[in-house]
Amino acid sequence: MYEIEVRQAFEAAHIINGYDGKCARLHGHNWEVVAIVRGEKLDALGMLIDFKIVKAQLKKILDEFDHRFLNDLEPFAEENPTAENLARKIFERLSSSEIFNGSAKLYAVKVCESPNSSVTYRE
Repeated sequence: MYEIEVRQAFEAAHIINGYDGKCARLHGHNWEVVAIVRGEKLDALGMLIDFKIVKAQLKKILDEFDHRFLNDLEPFAEENPTAENLARKIFERLSSSEIFNGSAKLYAVKVCESPNSSVTYRE
């Protein structure tokens, strides 16, 4: 089994509604997102999937969040834009991408809201 990781970053603000603490106030993060792809078969070049392809698709998704107030975005109309919910939303969008039609499959998405705090979502 092969496993590759691709990292991208974006900056955005949010509020955690109903939270008892500082996170109930407007604040922002320099978010880092890691896409983890797994598979068993390599292509003719000896690659599971080209890093460049995964990076581009992940960047396309994250560009919608970059320098935005996450609470105002449609994916978070009915739930808080927590790191957990963000990881799931990114996973759902990325895993349904046409780039995963071979042996490479999205395994997990890790969202880091700080160097010391992260969450990983996988199906």
